[in-house]
Amino acid sequence: MTIHQNCEGLRRRDCLKLGLGALLGGGFVQALTARATAGNPSATKTSCILFWLDGGPSHIETFDPKPNAPAEVRGEFKPIQTKIPGAFFSENMKQLAAISGKLTIVRSVQHDQNNHGAGNHYMMTGAPTRIPVSCGAFVSFHPSMGSVVSAERGAPDGLPPYFAIPEMSRSGGPSFLGARHAPFVVSDDPNQASFKVRDVTIPTELSDGRAVGRRKLRSRMDQFKRFHDSTVSDPVLGVDENYQQAVSIMTSHAAQQAFEIHREPDRVRDSFGRTALGQRALLARRLVEAGVPFVTLVNGGWDHHSNIFPAFRKQGQQMDSVVAALIEDLDQRGLLDTTLVLVMGEFGRTPKISTLSGASTPGRDHWSSAISVLVAGCGTPRGKVVGATDRQGYAAVERIYTPENLVSSVYLKLGIKPDKILYNGTGRPSHLVSDPRPIAELMSST
Repeated sequence: MTIHQNCEGLRRRDCLKLGLGALLGGGFVQALTARATAGNPSATKTSCILFWLDGGPSHIETFDPKPNAPAEVRGEFKPIQTKIPGAFFSENMKQLAAISGKLTIVRSVQHDQNNHGAGNHYMMTGAPTRIPVSCGAFVSFHPSMGSVVSAERGAPDGLPPYFAIPEMSRSGGPSFLGARHAPFVVSDDPNQASFKVRDVTIPTELSDGRAVGRRKLRSRMDQFKRFHDSTVSDPVLGVDENYQQAVSIMTSHAAQQAFEIHREPDRVRDSFGRTALGQRALLARRLVEAGVPFVTLVNGGWDHHSNIFPAFRKQGQQMDSVVAALIEDLDQRGLLDTTLVLVMGEFGRTPKISTLSGASTPGRDHWSSAISVLVAGCGTPRGKVVGATDRQGYAAVERIYTPENLVSSVYLKLGIKPDKILYNGTGRPSHLVSDPRPIAELMSST
């Protein structure tokens, strides 16, 4: 990757062509948007793979260890040196430490939503929940990042613009954007020899002629005016949108090829690991390679109120291996310049080890004042640490950012203006992101 170029094709001479008037006259967000899309015909070719670590991963056991803190804070794992001068990761993150020169860690994201339902919604959408919600709630007051990208960008060749593997996260839906912008879920395990994507193959008992005839008949029936056709809440319209999406995939050669993971060389499949998580990450790469702009890879089980240290020796190290393999693979293929990789969950964990939830083995509880996020690709600086938490990891104290700032950064990298106004089904306006300022350190390739 050229150090002066981000995923939108910006070079230093592009900034000079824009001039100070273009950069300063229209406001900070507009300037960044202009800078991100200057002179580039391929602004819509960027993608995002979001590794969603559902449950809330510990920042201390991943990217923000505290070796000088008391024993009840630092835990069982040692810090290891990274390729970033002066920066340490937990020893669970060996492979990511080895390639840390290709990524950036933001250690200073924080919010005030300390339960799963609200935290998930805030980090997935950039919008806090409107009312208090329960910890286990599935809430959708605002469209998720993937759904917004679906609505703003679309995808080529009959592919859905937004995938969720192997399930949709609890706040990963479209809200008022409508059913057509919900994720296409690939639930089956690509590590199995029998893997196939259900409901995207025309049944052999239906000839293509009969299938086309049925679609024509359905289309004619749809010309009759339905009650409530003008509202996004009409469930029949939602069914129609899902039907059309399935038909598009079934009739798209590019879509079918993207799912044929068995065509990958053994060495590539082995590098990702012959596990469900590894092969799902490989499938995510195949999807963005085919032109899908947003893929969420949901990996659950990070709610470590107990048993945190044995869990990280297995689960943490597997995640480390898979994410490192994905970043390396994208970089080798020249795709890291146009693919944003995010690794995050709904919050961090309490610095002090406890058995607060009645667990018999040590764990850490919910903690939203200190969240570490891994960011790589799509013009993100390489080999950086942004922000810091205090000596014991209780709170962000340097370069403090919110989910709004993180989500705004994602939108800008994908060519979407975070200060856009959306309108719901009743015509009420809603800010895409209420604070559209991005994380400044992520927006420059230097």
